This record gives sequence, C-alpha cells and structure tokens, in this order.
Amino acid sequence: MKQPALRFTHLYLESWRNFARVEAGLARRVLLVGPNAAGKSNLLDALRFLHDLASPGGGGFQEAVRRRGGFSRLRCLAARHHPEIAIAVGIGGDDALPDWEYALEFSQEGLRKPAIRRERVTRRGEELLNRPDEADLADPERLTQTCLEQASVNREFREVAGFFASLRYFHAVPQLLREWTPGRPGDPFGADLLEQIASAPESTRNSRLRRILEALRTAVPQLRDLELWKDARGAPRLRARYGHWRPQGAWQTEDQLSDGTLRLMALLWAALDGHGPLLIEEPELSLHAEVVRGILPMLAGMQRRSGRQLLVTTHSADLVEDERIALGEVLLLVPGEEGTSVRAPVAPGDMRDLLDGTLAPLGAGAPADALDENQLDLFGGE
Repeated sequence: MKQPALRFTHLYLESWRNFARVEAGLARRVLLVGPNAAGKSNLLDALRFLHDLASPGGGGFQEAVRRRGGFSRLRCLAARHHPEIAIAVGIGGDDALPDWEYALEFSQEGLRKPAIRRERVTRRGEELLNRPDEADLADPERLTQTCLEQASVNREFREVAGFFASLRYFHAVPQLLREWTPGRPGDPFGADLLEQIASAPESTRNSRLRRILEALRTAVPQLRDLELWKDARGAPRLRARYGHWRPQGAWQTEDQLSDGTLRLMALLWAALDGHGPLLIEEPELSLHAEVVRGILPMLAGMQRRSGRQLLVTTHSADLVEDERIALGEVLLLVPGEEGTSVRAPVAPGDMRDLLDGTLAPLGAGAPADALDENQLDLFGGE
C-alpha cells in the first residue's frame, strides 16, 4: 500500500507577525478562515519561511529574514516581553504522533545579523540536533546559519530539509498567467504555468489536462477540450474549446479566457504538480458563488490522487459552508488587540459569524486546541 505523503501535523508560532503565541494541529486539508488583515497569509508565510531555509533557491536563514523586511518587520508588536521569534512544526503521516519535530528560535541585537537562539530536531522522540552546542559557543558566527540549510551537517535529518523544500505556495495572478515568462520556475503567482505544462512529459501532461477538464466541467459545462498548443512562433499556449453554434465549437487561448476560469485551471494544475504541501491563497477570487462552492470538491479529487496536504486561505463563506468539511479541518483566525488568535470552530455557524464580524475574539495567543498527550513539546520543555 502506498504510504501517504508527509504533511505538517502541528504548528507553533511565537512573536511572528500577527501572532503573539499560537499553536494548532494541522489536518491533511486545512482551511484558514478569517477577515482581511487577520493574518492568514502571515501564517502561511511561516511555512514558506521554512521552505526558504531549506530550498536551494531560498537563500537560507539570512536571506529568508531579509526578504521579509528584516527581523523588526517579522516580530509581533504585541509580544512585548518576548524578544525572540519562534517557529516549530511537527511532520508526519496520519499517525497520532509525528515522525519529525523541527523548532527554530532566533533574535537580533542592534545592527548585528539575526542569530539563532535555538535549533532542535527530533525523530520519533530521539534528539538529533540541539543548538547552540559547544562548536557554536566557540564560534558564534555559526549561529547566523541554520543546520537545516547546510548539506554538510544535515545528513541525519535531510528528509526534513527535503520536505520543507517540496512545499509550494500558489496565489495565481491572471495577468501573469497570460504572459509566458521563461526562466521563472516555481513562480508563486503563475508566471511559469505555460512553461510547466510544456515541460511535462507528454503522457503526464495529457493525463493532467484530462483530469482538469473533467473537474472543470462541473463549473464550466460548455467546456469540451483542453490542450497545449503551439502558435506560429512555436511558443506554448493553453487553449480550450467551448460548445458553440459552430459544429466544431470555438477555441480560446489563455489570453481570451476569463480570470476565474484561468485561475481555476492553474490551481488544478498546481494541485497535480508535486507531492509536498500546497499553500493556496483565496481560490475564490474572480469566481461566481456557485463555482466557489465547487472548488473544494475539485481539489479533493486531485488530493485523493496525490495525497498531498492542502492549506487554503479564504474569507468566503461560500467556500467553507459545506457539510463535507470536518470542523477539524478549519482554523478560525480572530484578530484582537493583543494579536490574532487561532481556534477551531465549535459549530459550522462560527465561520460565517467570523466573516460577518460577529464572532468575539479570545484572549491573545489562545491555542486552537487544548493541550493533550499528542501535542508537541517542540522546544524540549524549556
């Protein structure tokens, strides 16, 4: 039997942007629900930060902090008594306990570089790394890099680095989808979509496009065909054929498709292309409410084939009000005076109440779930 893909099982944040202190269990499908400026994108960005530590193109720890405007821009203003930023995750399959735990704590003093205060890796309870160690104390410059980003020292936990590097963030911008831009692999806004489709092996490409076509017909019933096509200059184009009064129907290339249709096509391709966690921002944009209600079933069909974890942000009640969504798959982000709290809903109506602005916030830093024996002691009890 095929083993399920690895996923994030738990997330802990302290002093990270909107969040003074939050922790939450993460299912294989997670819907982050909240109003604008609640911190949905910032929560996803904590996972993207881990990707940037481990990915060859991410630049490592110093570059990951710099890209986000520096330490002072990352640190939560509500966390007045906690000068360090902490991120910790559990990684595993669908067992109650994770296979891996990774925790990172860092800070910055004055004009010095950001420095690691704690880095810890465990595998099934066995500690493989706990920094700072004697070598770090003898040479503090070592603490400007994580062990995660260094192939010479991460051999015992390279699976963690590979898992972080496999993560993909997707927030399609229709205009970029229409403008083929070679040389931008992994672009989070879709500028490389046509390049991705063209570079896939023909059998893989055709299989994925068939699956996307089948899924899209529930939202766009007039759609008849979907294929990669090359124009007179040999440039790859995506084109779709619609039912039409003409016997052969009417073809449209990606520059003629609606924003919503194009975003859906790109989203479904992203769901099929890869095995690591997929972070999706507001898939409901540019879509009619009836189509929005079909997004999660479409993604569920793709997810059944890949087994990958999906984390989706939304502030659309139409997306999340579906009886097939388990309450354990939803996290509510509730802004408050002392930062955003994260909680699980206790009833389906909580989601609409939050989006309508009628759900009262908990105290800052309230966890999504009560602590139990399956939650993680990611910093070793210190």
